[in-house]
Amino acid sequence: MRVVGTAGHVDHGKSSLVQAITGINPDRLAEEQRREMTIDLGFAWLTLPDGESVGIVDVPGHRDFIENMLAGVGGIDAVLFVVAADEGVMPQTKEHLAILDLLNVQRGIIALTKIDSVDDEWLNLVEEDVLKLVSVSSLRQSPVVRVSAKTGEGLDDLVATLQNTLQEIPQRKDRGVPRLPIDRIFTIAGFGTVVTGTLLDGAFAIGDAVEIHPGGSKGRIRGLQTHKEKLDRAIQGSRVAVNISGIEVDDVERGEVVIKPGTYKSTSMIDVFFRSLEDTDHVMRHNQEVKLYVGAAQRIAKVRLLGRKMLHPGEEGWLQLLLSDAVIIVRGDRFILRRPSPSSTLGGGIVADAHPKRRHRLKDQVVIDKLESFLRGTPATLLQRTLERVGPVPLSKGLKEAGLSEDEAEEAIRELIQNNELIPFNDSDLSVTSSSLVIDKKTWLTIGERIRKILGDFHQANKLRIGMPIEEMRSKMGMETKLATFLLEQAAKEGHVVIVPGHVYLKDHTVQLNDREKKSVDQLLMKFDSDPYAPPSKKEATQEIGEDLVRFLLESGSLVQVSENVIFNSDAYEEMVDKVKSGLKESGTITVAEVRDKFQTSRKYALALMEHLDAIGLTIREEDKRRLV
Repeated sequence: MRVVGTAGHVDHGKSSLVQAITGINPDRLAEEQRREMTIDLGFAWLTLPDGESVGIVDVPGHRDFIENMLAGVGGIDAVLFVVAADEGVMPQTKEHLAILDLLNVQRGIIALTKIDSVDDEWLNLVEEDVLKLVSVSSLRQSPVVRVSAKTGEGLDDLVATLQNTLQEIPQRKDRGVPRLPIDRIFTIAGFGTVVTGTLLDGAFAIGDAVEIHPGGSKGRIRGLQTHKEKLDRAIQGSRVAVNISGIEVDDVERGEVVIKPGTYKSTSMIDVFFRSLEDTDHVMRHNQEVKLYVGAAQRIAKVRLLGRKMLHPGEEGWLQLLLSDAVIIVRGDRFILRRPSPSSTLGGGIVADAHPKRRHRLKDQVVIDKLESFLRGTPATLLQRTLERVGPVPLSKGLKEAGLSEDEAEEAIRELIQNNELIPFNDSDLSVTSSSLVIDKKTWLTIGERIRKILGDFHQANKLRIGMPIEEMRSKMGMETKLATFLLEQAAKEGHVVIVPGHVYLKDHTVQLNDREKKSVDQLLMKFDSDPYAPPSKKEATQEIGEDLVRFLLESGSLVQVSENVIFNSDAYEEMVDKVKSGLKESGTITVAEVRDKFQTSRKYALALMEHLDAIGLTIREEDKRRLV
């Protein structure tokens, strides 16, 4: 599900256009309908020809209601940027475009409305003017559609263009932990409090316990709707109405956020990267007061400049904002700053650290360097890059190397695991204090390829070997034993290699004997079968078929070596072990002589067998007798 917002100057036909393509009048307030002017956020929806459901947030265009406009554009995927053909570019056209640019809304459609009221020559001039305006903004590649809500001209083209635009937008990354910034609150008789918003990250389901922060009210989800359709579960990116039991409507404010208990912490201090608008006449100074707009929330904030004493129009830099009231905010969220009085947009940017530990000094270069690294990536990206640099390490060490806070670390772990970018070497739950070894997917793919190459080269050079001795493999990997073992086990878990006692080999590797080798092996095994308890020695077998083939028979399990020179075929070995165990269970002890007589063999074979059983821990010797361990 996608969400589209409108933007543009007052009376340029945003609401009329929304009603024309959806059949829904987004102006829900009686005053809005009386004045024919959008005052607060309006909502509508439509189903595109490809079946995609789209929510539309219609925002006011009048300068007196910019604050309401800002509450509606925080969670949109694309914008319907409306310019009336009879008026062209106007003050709020420019201001809305500047806000969209600061919020990094990169996908949109430019709708030239009221084309029925102008001639083609004038329409071409207006379109040229609009394209020039957006050419230096985030909407510079947006298509233009000429429409008339009055006559219906261009509406089908607008819907088709909207569908194409949304199809090109990648799905938002999902942190897996839901938060719903509240942009509307009301009550329904018999049901209670209902809040609406665009669900960011994760999912909510009926019955979920929830909290509303920063107020702290607690309740439980009683019902969910999207576009007036009841849901059992609401997913990330959708417009959602949430009926919450246990919370009174007066306990909730626009800008608060619905979360699951214990998932997010509110903050009253944030570090941000800020860009000042070029056409503002204001110089940003230390300790000045501004209004912060983030999500659906607005807060009074005091500015602390970092690295410089002032920011002039068009400049960018680092700020620490001290908020009058706490807010739920996450690294990577976009924000807008406005001057409280007289009201005007100053600029905006991106949150780099939502939970700084302290107030920063003006010229703390270490802090600025750290914030620069934060700006280049999300917590998940930072952890991933760190693991790529330091290699397989305990998770707690990787988090420390990445310089992440506890909240950021938890967020990074969740996202990397969800996207299969973080591979743990055991199945235990990972936490910020976990000492479990982890590796990032990119490094693991490189190591996995190296493991396969080492084994592939070994198989090529040793065609009669079942597998590579595991100690030799660890040595070739050039890592300490524990780490090499973990990596080989991960390769086995993914089905690339097979680990057997003492050896490792590629899953698709098999030994292929030629006709001469098969004949030699068959002839030797016939000798073992003819006298199973007194077979040829290893030396004799080697002289007959060669060292490589004898080793193949041993590694494949056809033969079992019990001493330096004594080997049995596997069937005879298993039979002898079973009979020794049975005899011991009956009599309690057994001697080498009794083993010799049981199998009508010589002392050499009986002694070799019993010393072997001692070595593998099946029996224990007491003077000249053995008993079961």
